[in-house]
Amino acid sequence: MRRRSPSAVLRAGVAAALPGEPVLRTGHVLAVSSLINSGLGFFFWIFATRWYDERTVGLSYSALSASLLLTGIGQLNLNDFLVRFVPSAGRRTRRLVLTCYAASTSFSLVVAVAFLAMVPVVAPRLEFLLTPVTAGCFVVATAGYAVFVLQDGALTAVRRPGWVVGENVIFAVTKMVLLALCAALGLFSGILLSWAGALVVSLIVANFLLMGRAIPRHERETKTMPKPPRLLRYAAADWVGSLFRMAAYTIPPLIVLNILGAEQSAYFSVAWNVAYVPYLLARNMGTSLLAESMRGPERLVEHALRVLRHAGLLLLGTTVVLVAAAPQILSLFGAAYAAEGSTVLRVLALSALPNLLLSVAIDVARARRRLRWAVGLQVVMCVLVLGLTRLLLPELGVVGAGVAWLVTQGVIAVCLLMCWSRWLVPMTERSS
Repeated sequence: MRRRSPSAVLRAGVAAALPGEPVLRTGHVLAVSSLINSGLGFFFWIFATRWYDERTVGLSYSALSASLLLTGIGQLNLNDFLVRFVPSAGRRTRRLVLTCYAASTSFSLVVAVAFLAMVPVVAPRLEFLLTPVTAGCFVVATAGYAVFVLQDGALTAVRRPGWVVGENVIFAVTKMVLLALCAALGLFSGILLSWAGALVVSLIVANFLLMGRAIPRHERETKTMPKPPRLLRYAAADWVGSLFRMAAYTIPPLIVLNILGAEQSAYFSVAWNVAYVPYLLARNMGTSLLAESMRGPERLVEHALRVLRHAGLLLLGTTVVLVAAAPQILSLFGAAYAAEGSTVLRVLALSALPNLLLSVAIDVARARRRLRWAVGLQVVMCVLVLGLTRLLLPELGVVGAGVAWLVTQGVIAVCLLMCWSRWLVPMTERSS
């Protein structure tokens, strides 16, 4: 009997301390990463609200929301593509990852520059982005975040989610250090500048480890499977769906900005930033579900039900905390944020519970290449969120944006429960 090396024994010990199923273990690590990133990001926005006034915070958050929307367009949703196909790429892994990097970076640069050219027409309140230095940082932040998202997908696909934790810590800490420096220098665009600089640092460190260690080991240890057919068709359809999801996440702050002004946008943006934590937990568990389904497609339904049960309990606990402690949490940003944002934070937190069902349904459809179903769900979510936000803001104020999310997620969840047998059924030979 061959003796195991000390490193193998150590890895086995660590694995034993986590949930036994890889789908839950990876999901837990990604969830920890998101919680750490969100926690440090929480302090980042606390410092931002202390060092900058409400108008500057509202404008900066809206600019970052626009950057994230452009990233969602520019990165072509290739992060999920990598999660879906890297596990079976074998010796093609490095080429696949670098090809995705090149495609997403190039397209992100194009859409960022195009957006800046249209700012006077589509977002005149963001004209501060048109100064040379700020415009350059906006473009760097957009293209850099595209790669940042892709490397998370690549690390998850090669079963190195722990490294995702490290790169998120580097990004968050560097971002706060740069924010302090920008505030000390009195730079109006300090929030955006700190994001761009932190992205550059984290990208260098993470890709040194990914390309130098994780991918070579994955290529040695993983059998190269036959190249799946219609990769471009899958990527294109998945990208279209991701555009609608990203639009639903990033456009509401811009709608609030245009209808209610910069201060109300700041209140909504901070509340959404906090309420997005349970959304990230659901997203992380779905990413783990997608990655593991490629290694054992016959267990997809089993994994999906396990994720629903396990993540449901996590989200329930998180939601209870956010609803109960909303004023105390937002008071850390200032009394005005607690007074204006507590109700919308509570409503947004409640919307995260039905969102879990939608997130799992989308990832199950991706795993089975039923992309019409996945795209359709994201289109419906986007149309309802944006339409209801625009309709309810004049009547309910900033709370209307939260109600739009709660109604949307609740309606979709009810529909998914009613047609449960159409999307969560045992994997067949054809769908695998």
